[in-house]
Amino acid sequence: MFGKIAFLGSGETSLAGGRIFETLARGLPHPLHIAILETPAGFELNSALVAGRVADFLKTRLRNYNPLVAVVPARKRGTPFSPDDPEILAPLLTADLIFMGPGSPTYAVRQLQNSLAWEVLRARHRLGAALVFASAATVAVGAHALPVYEIFKVGEDVHVKPGLNLFADCGLPLSFIPHWNNAEGGADLDTSRCFVGRERFDAWRALLPPGQAVVGLDEHTGLIVDLEAGECRVSGVSSVTLLSPKHDEIYPAGAVFPLDDLGDFHLPDAPDAGIRPDAWQMARAAPDPGPAEAGPPAEALSLAEERREARLRQDWAAADRLRDEIAALGWAVQDGPDGQRLVKK
Repeated sequence: MFGKIAFLGSGETSLAGGRIFETLARGLPHPLHIAILETPAGFELNSALVAGRVADFLKTRLRNYNPLVAVVPARKRGTPFSPDDPEILAPLLTADLIFMGPGSPTYAVRQLQNSLAWEVLRARHRLGAALVFASAATVAVGAHALPVYEIFKVGEDVHVKPGLNLFADCGLPLSFIPHWNNAEGGADLDTSRCFVGRERFDAWRALLPPGQAVVGLDEHTGLIVDLEAGECRVSGVSSVTLLSPKHDEIYPAGAVFPLDDLGDFHLPDAPDAGIRPDAWQMARAAPDPGPAEAGPPAEALSLAEERREARLRQDWAAADRLRDEIAALGWAVQDGPDGQRLVKK
């Protein structure tokens, strides 16, 4: 059973990002075991703080799923915080949802390529865990990486770096560009295409091998890929752009399209195909986290999400009506400073 995979253009702790996490959480066990892989920001002195902010957000945003959130400090090879250290990686082995986010794309590739952390992550996905990638991690997991910092900050010539190639075993040569529609530079500087601008992005794309596809993700917008169903769903406030040898297409928020639009897709021949045997064995032999708790039903959770958005709009009549509908399902809504929580009546 392959888990779903979400790619975010930005905003993992925004309203749009929260909706994507919520969508994935609905189909996962309770309590929800979440692992946040710190690697992309591992070179930063405050990498623990960067990952911790996401952890705090998920504890609050997904509180109805009883989340157990662990930060995995797999920062750098050859150090006490190595992505090859089995003890550090222990939370990955029981994770139902694994997240990687901000940092440096090329640093993430250097630290994770052929690492135990990356292999365990892939194994957990093959066993049903959902994956969420945002910002730098979205770039890093593609077939080829855009070296954003090297070009935009350091001034190196446009060049292509190999990525972690998440979909290699599915026959999809896909690369990802978040912050596709960034406009921080205003009228004076084109900062779209993940800050490098259209001209340099076009030069980067021209260096890719033949047959490659590129997915551009607007900010506060995500793409949820369901390998089992063979479909992709756009979520958020804007759109996703596909540039492929077959055709170019812009998919607006709410669009659902076949996975085959991204390329000639196929599931791996076997669940463990292409994964290091030691990592596969570790993931398969991981201790059972215990019986799943009987959490709120999907209908109650969906109504709770509608109620939360109604309260944000200050539509109090709708919020009260939704509270009553949730109560009819046997659950009470408790409102607090950190949001709402569903409690069995």
